[in-house]
Amino acid sequence: MRVALINPMFRLPIDTRTTPHMGLAYLAAVSERRGDEVRIYDADIEEQPLADFLREFRPHLVGITANTPQVMQAWCTATAVKHELDVPVVLGGPHVSVTPEDLDFESLRQPAVDMVVRGEGEGPWVEILDRVESFLCDQPSFTSRALMDPAHVIFRDVLGLSYKTADGELHRNADAVPLTDLDGLPWPAYHLFKMDRYTNLQPATDAVDGSRSFSILTSRGCPYRCTFCSQSIMPIKWRARSPESVLAEWSHLVKERGALEIGVLDDSANIRKPRLHQLSDLLIANGLNHVPWIFVNGIRANLADLDLLKKLKAAGLKRTAFGVETGDPEMIVRVNKHEDHDTIRQAFRNAKLAGIETIGFFIIGLPGDTRDSMQRTIDFAIEIDPMIANFSMMTPYPGTMVYEEVKRNGRFLMKSWEDYVFFDQKARYEMGDLTAELTEEMYRRAYRQFYWRPKYILRTVRRKDFWLNFGRNARLAWRTVVPRKEKTELRRAMEASV
Repeated sequence: MRVALINPMFRLPIDTRTTPHMGLAYLAAVSERRGDEVRIYDADIEEQPLADFLREFRPHLVGITANTPQVMQAWCTATAVKHELDVPVVLGGPHVSVTPEDLDFESLRQPAVDMVVRGEGEGPWVEILDRVESFLCDQPSFTSRALMDPAHVIFRDVLGLSYKTADGELHRNADAVPLTDLDGLPWPAYHLFKMDRYTNLQPATDAVDGSRSFSILTSRGCPYRCTFCSQSIMPIKWRARSPESVLAEWSHLVKERGALEIGVLDDSANIRKPRLHQLSDLLIANGLNHVPWIFVNGIRANLADLDLLKKLKAAGLKRTAFGVETGDPEMIVRVNKHEDHDTIRQAFRNAKLAGIETIGFFIIGLPGDTRDSMQRTIDFAIEIDPMIANFSMMTPYPGTMVYEEVKRNGRFLMKSWEDYVFFDQKARYEMGDLTAELTEEMYRRAYRQFYWRPKYILRTVRRKDFWLNFGRNARLAWRTVVPRKEKTELRRAMEASV
């Protein structure tokens, strides 16, 4: 069976990181293991029009991923698919997994969307493929309407699936059970991506050939529930691959794919510290520690002791991030971080003692923030002094506790899901005394006060990669401190892509 997987455009690839979509890479891998012919269409980097791709490949089934700022473009993409071919279209990803807001049904009400996979996709996706193929055996030529005929009840017991029958009825099956055997998954299908068209993991910082920059997942899930974090697609249960399984994939990336850097994409990689010690020992023993790697999404500060970080450094760890979020003692309790500032200070000290570069993630404009509390966040960032301070304005994503709080007590400033697109320097909500003007003012102040320090500038200009990326960094710096009034470039690019 021919299967197409599509990542719709939701941002301009200019001056932003573009990397292969890990979720689609896993879906492609399980599809290929099933025996399907698979192609991936990533609109962020493709030159071929989607219509030409569809007419050339003629898939039997199309899967489209959708995060929140991407979902409207996913609907447009589904419509474009149906315009060319009468094939079933399946949506998946974080946005459509937020069932308390009926976001699965919101997508199913789009005429071109037939099914929605909620949560982790591999299990439901294989079930869908099996059942569509069985239907094809009896009816080599079929229509989407015939497949979704309520008389067939083909998808009635597929866990994790919401679907629309041909009579327009919406159905939501029970949730799928989280995957427990992560070692049993095939490796992401990087061979299906045009790797030479992607950037490296952190293009504003490093000068690395994007075609030899790869990501890896060693665990899934997070046992914590910070108020601002959407974990709608991942279960609360944390599950980890064995060190031996990770080592095998790591070795493949280095020895067979020529990796020059590896990014660990886990949300909470260091929940079980002995596992990371064991993985580090294996990387060192197998001579894989010469390739630098990064904890892209960071690790828990309360589980980052000096012994662990020294071992990770010896295993090749170049850089890690820590989610600091706020420098205000009351606010860090309010967001359910389960860490205190002394613990965070010590984690940054430990990383620097171990020789590991650091990134700090900070949020400006949390519910309850004031001018003073946001200034304390800026001051704390300057105190701990990471190599990179990533300030973001609080975005209340569906599925988060902050979203519910704003819905009850505040005012959303987004007019559509597209307004969740990153990097446009606009506040997304107002609540109480926290106005959009105040949030945006403090956001720009955060970047100015942190990055325009003589000490920081002197340290930065000594880095070779800074000069190799000077043009990109200058443009990003300008766009960070000078807000754009409208995302006209982005909207034009998205409209022209379908």
